[in-house]
Amino acid sequence: MSEAKAGTEPNTGPTAELDARYSSSDAEARPWADAAKVLTEAELYWLTTVRPDGRPHVTPLIGVWWQGALYFSTGADERKARNLAANTEVVLTTGTNTWAEGFDVVVEGRAERVTDASLLTGLAEAWEAKYGEFWHFDVQDGMFVGAQGNRAQVFAVSPRTVFGFGKGDPFSQTRWRIA
Repeated sequence: MSEAKAGTEPNTGPTAELDARYSSSDAEARPWADAAKVLTEAELYWLTTVRPDGRPHVTPLIGVWWQGALYFSTGADERKARNLAANTEVVLTTGTNTWAEGFDVVVEGRAERVTDASLLTGLAEAWEAKYGEFWHFDVQDGMFVGAQGNRAQVFAVSPRTVFGFGKGDPFSQTRWRIA
C-alpha cells in the first residue's frame, strides 16, 4: 500500500497497516481484536466465489469464526460448492449496512474442505451455540447432517489478507496480512 502507516500488535494478531489514502487524517490502524470481534459476533456473512466461466457469485450465509478461521457449510449441489470445486479462492464480508458508522471486515483466502470428525463435531457445537437448536448438526461421513437428513459440506477459510473499514469519524482502512 502506498502511503501506509504501519503498526504492530504484540502477541494479539497480525500487524495492522493503515492505508492513509482511504482514511481520515486523524485515523489510526484498528487493532486485530476489532476485526476478530466483528468476525466472531456476525450473524451473517456474504460469500463471493467464482463460477467456472469467471463470473462472480455472491450469497449470504451463516458461519462461525473459530480458532483463526471462518467456517461455513453448503450442500454439495449448491452453486457455491460447485464453484469451489473449480476455484477455492473466496472473499467473505460482514459488518454493518451503513456508510457513516460501524466497522466492516473483508476476508480473502482459500476455502478448504473440512472432513475431520472431531473438528466437525466441535464446529457443530459452535454452530448450535451461536445460532440455536434450529442449527443442530450431527456429523457423519465427513459432513454435517441436519434433522431432515440434509447433508452439508463444511469449509474453512484461513485468512490470507483481511481488510477493516471503519466508518464515521474517523474513516479508516486497515489491512492485516496473515499469510
